[in-house]
Amino acid sequence: MIKIIQTVLSYIFPPHCILCGGKGVKNRDLCTACYAELPKNSPRCYQCASDFGKSGSTGLCPNCLADSPAFDETFAPFLHRRAIRYLIIQLEFHNHYPSARLLGDLLADYLLQTVELPDCIIPVPLHKNRYRDRGFNQSIEIARIIAKRLALPLDIHSCIRHRDTAHQVGLSGEQRNENIKNAFSISPNFNAKHVAIIDDVMTTGSTVHELAAALKMAGCDRVQVWVCAKSR
Repeated sequence: MIKIIQTVLSYIFPPHCILCGGKGVKNRDLCTACYAELPKNSPRCYQCASDFGKSGSTGLCPNCLADSPAFDETFAPFLHRRAIRYLIIQLEFHNHYPSARLLGDLLADYLLQTVELPDCIIPVPLHKNRYRDRGFNQSIEIARIIAKRLALPLDIHSCIRHRDTAHQVGLSGEQRNENIKNAFSISPNFNAKHVAIIDDVMTTGSTVHELAAALKMAGCDRVQVWVCAKSR
């Protein structure tokens, strides 16, 4: 019955590309031409998803070889540029939920082809003050789409951001590390062994590193990071 309703709604209200206004395809708000122009992140570092660019290198980047982060692998299908950056800004700063749906669908498509599924997924939490001011958490909105598409449990309660940290934008790598240090705590009832952290964009990786470290201290054996985009 749900599929019939969705088919009828898509006929009455056909999807339109968020980026150019053209006809959407695959029942989503993105056209074929705009999809082809999305900045793909390949080849990439296995652990932190840093773009290797024209070098064509594979495996681990020098930073991960020298100082391995707490998370084990990162899946980031796009670079934080052009259209992807626009979609993330629309979601994070303008509460544009269709962007969350599109970003979640694009990430899910990528994950279904590449990833070993975890026990559960955990969106990066906001501090309660930030959540109250903003009214939503963009990572949760993306994670809802992922959880539905991949049939995975969505855990939004086991991880708490107990420090109201300053916004990471504009901070240097060292400042980001210090700003987010020891910001997360994990519920004593948490018992998953393989977890995927969900976020919209990853820059230095300091936030997901701290969250992954907290999860491993709580007994988690393997932590992946799933993000829509990697920023250089």
